[in-house]
Amino acid sequence: MNLADVKKGVEAIVVDVIDAYDQDPIARRLRELGFVAGEPIKVVARGLFGGNPLVVQVGTTRFALRKKEAQRVHIQAEFVK
Repeated sequence: MNLADVKKGVEAIVVDVIDAYDQDPIARRLRELGFVAGEPIKVVARGLFGGNPLVVQVGTTRFALRKKEAQRVHIQAEFVK
């Protein structure tokens, strides 16, 4: 499952960030922002038009991601603390 498929309010754990090609700068930037394996995240809001963009909380920081960016983040949904 990828992050773009998750509904608002769902908590999940990052499994991996997929590189679209070798040395993908977007995937690298997502990892730098904290989207790394094992990190708990939560979808805080989704846009009105096709859920784009979506707001994701990583730790205490919130990020707005385009749907194409969120599709690169593979997750395990329904994370329970």
